[in-house]
Amino acid sequence: MTDKQYSPGDVAPSELTTLTEEETQIYAWQLDVEGFGSAGQQQLKKSSVLISRVGGLGSVVAYQLAAAGIGRLILAHAGNVQPSDLNRQLLMTHDWIGKPRIESARRRLLELNPGLEIVAVPENVSPENADRLAGLADCVVDAAPLFQERLALNDAAERRGLPVVEAAMYELEASLTVIHPPHTLRFRDLVPAVPPGWTRRFPVFGAVSGSVGCLAAMETIKLLTGLGQPLKNRLLRLDLRSMQFETVSLAAAE
Repeated sequence: MTDKQYSPGDVAPSELTTLTEEETQIYAWQLDVEGFGSAGQQQLKKSSVLISRVGGLGSVVAYQLAAAGIGRLILAHAGNVQPSDLNRQLLMTHDWIGKPRIESARRRLLELNPGLEIVAVPENVSPENADRLAGLADCVVDAAPLFQERLALNDAAERRGLPVVEAAMYELEASLTVIHPPHTLRFRDLVPAVPPGWTRRFPVFGAVSGSVGCLAAMETIKLLTGLGQPLKNRLLRLDLRSMQFETVSLAAAE
């Protein structure tokens, strides 16, 4: 079992990416996916993903990536588990109320995948730590509820040339896209500044955040392994009230 805390000495995951016999058994079903195979699985094993918040959305992304065999997760989330977290934050448990969210997430993920390397950061993303955290990753998943965090994270990822899987939800609606300038629009082209009046709390079912979280995990896997066509310059919109899904083209970056 590997488990690391946030420190200046963090390094990239091991380059020893050959699959063990046990890993071959665990991932047998996905190894049969066309265009993925052992090469894709080995790429996941040596990859690092930063997830900004492991709440309703990020917890599902983290769990699916852990199940898929990602090598390392950098998880950034401050605060303690609250009763109101439990309708959607699937890495949090009732017995952990009042204790650090990041520790609940860590222990739950390691129960699923003991070989997963975790960098547990008991902080939310901010302009002060965004560059440091992005520097640990190959890909970023933005699941933060506050636009201050989203803007700081996207700015840092852009400086480092990293793709960002942007996932969001509200009530029974959700959206998903990939931000990776100069191949796509910048996040600030879509959201120039923090929208007025936006707060951390908003109406949502856990099933909504879970739905878009699974899709965000798949986008991350695609970006890391070259599988399929990621949502670059496209925005997927989900309306779970009417079960209508649409993909909107975004203006390509010049």
